[in-house]
Amino acid sequence: MRRRLAVGTSGALALLLVLSVAGGWEFARSTRLTDSLSRTDTPALVAAAQLEEALVSQETAVRGYGLTGQRSFLQPYTDGLVTQRRETAVLRSLLTDDTPASGELDALLAQVETWQSRFARPIAVAPQGAPVALAAQRADEGKREFDTVRAAGDRLQQALTTRRDKSRADLRRADTERDWIFGFIAAVIALLAVLVFVALRRGVTRPLGRLAYDVRTIADGRFDHVVTPTGPSDIRALALDVEYMRDRMVEALALRDLAHARLDEQTADLRRSNAELEQFAYVASHDLQEPLRKVASFCQLLERRYADQLDERAVQYIGFAVDGANRMQTLINDLLAFSRVGRVHAETAEVDLEELFARTVESHSLAIADAGAEITHDPLPVVHGDATQLGMLLQNLLSNALKFRSPDRPPRIDVSVVPRSEDEWEFAVTDNGIGIAPEFAERVFVIFQRLHTRDDYPGNGIGLALCKKIVDFHGGAIAIDPEHEQGTRFVFTLPRSASSADQLEAELLDAGVLDAGVLDVGSPGVASSDGASSDPVPAGAAGAAGDSAGGDGTTAARAADSGGARGAGDAEGVPDGDARAEGAER
Repeated sequence: MRRRLAVGTSGALALLLVLSVAGGWEFARSTRLTDSLSRTDTPALVAAAQLEEALVSQETAVRGYGLTGQRSFLQPYTDGLVTQRRETAVLRSLLTDDTPASGELDALLAQVETWQSRFARPIAVAPQGAPVALAAQRADEGKREFDTVRAAGDRLQQALTTRRDKSRADLRRADTERDWIFGFIAAVIALLAVLVFVALRRGVTRPLGRLAYDVRTIADGRFDHVVTPTGPSDIRALALDVEYMRDRMVEALALRDLAHARLDEQTADLRRSNAELEQFAYVASHDLQEPLRKVASFCQLLERRYADQLDERAVQYIGFAVDGANRMQTLINDLLAFSRVGRVHAETAEVDLEELFARTVESHSLAIADAGAEITHDPLPVVHGDATQLGMLLQNLLSNALKFRSPDRPPRIDVSVVPRSEDEWEFAVTDNGIGIAPEFAERVFVIFQRLHTRDDYPGNGIGLALCKKIVDFHGGAIAIDPEHEQGTRFVFTLPRSASSADQLEAELLDAGVLDAGVLDVGSPGVASSDGASSDPVPAGAAGAAGDSAGGDGTTAARAADSGGARGAGDAEGVPDGDARAEGAER
């Protein structure tokens, strides 16, 4: 296409150049002929006519003087001689390149000289006062001579007229040829414009239109539409690029469909896992805790009933068993609470943190009073989230600050908040406790990771992991400020508006992580790890029930059943009851 376009353009330019040269030559020729007609031919005719008029004036003046002898009649003769010399000079300057006309002029002047020498001058020099006899004597000869002069003048006029007519004809022909050339140039330009339009339409516009149609078709979703390259090389290259892009899009869509299929499978697996987790939550809430309560109850019942028969070592072993059962029950409750984040109580709404924090402080009023803690806070905003989970978040952070306080100073706890962006609040819970070493800043948020023994600080190591899961569910982030000294500062973010939280909730619903139909399976107490949760049903309740029933083993078993333990018969005589308790211990 480029080669054809270059050849066609070169040919058109060469043709236009030739026509332009021809048109310029014709225009110059027309100008030259116009100049010749206006500056030579016409002035020559005028000069010839004035020359003839001057000769006629001379003949009339000489003839009048010859008849009258009065000198006044010679004035036109004298003026005619002056005019003759002037016009003769003009004609000679104009007819330098015209041999025929110059010859006629020479012939005329020769005849004039003959007439003047034979007739005019002799009469003009004759004495005045009386008619000149020579005029009468040579009247016939003078008439013949002047007729010859007239004839020569007519021939000169005819030659000049012929020259003028020829110049006019040449000028008309040159104008016609010029008009034809310019008209042909205009026709060639118009033809070239038409050819360029047709070539652009066939070589550029149509291929581009076809390519645009292919692109629109692909953009409308018909990715199986193949782009066929047409037109010049540049457009074909562009079409090939579009086709390559379409192939890549088809591959990407195939990968996307495969990824969606795998995601659907994973979503189905996740839903199934959620269902199993719900079942586990139910089992953990009822079936797993029931044997633990039974073990604790019967161990305490055994201690009370046979206290006089047990030595100190046996009582210690029974205490270990009861403590293990209680700790296992606490672990189950904490794990159940951790698994419920994002599944249960996941209804988001506007939550007034000021009011929620006040309730949290009120619920910890005894611990705060015992520790002599000073609690301050900024005015807390209204955020969008789940009130129950946010309450657990504040409760765990406050409990954590109270528990890990420094023994050297009363605890001071401050809750501050600043707008981090248009969509988030940044909260900070700062205490002056024992602090957390920088190398453990990430570990403390891992479930069941403890930095101290239970003898130093009670708890299961799930509180901060629960806080992280709650903050993550609300679309925020939580971390320890490494630059804070003399204590610990927990920094976390929460969404300011409903849109970000709603969007996150919708994404969790679409991914199958959050099931809108999940119901609370219930558990004894609200888990808030590390001593922050409300206590589960104490294992000693069964023992107390046994004591109040009169000390009988069977009655004690029934009392344990009323506390949540399934009936196991008499503690003394039912071996399978002991076996079930032993199995639950393992």
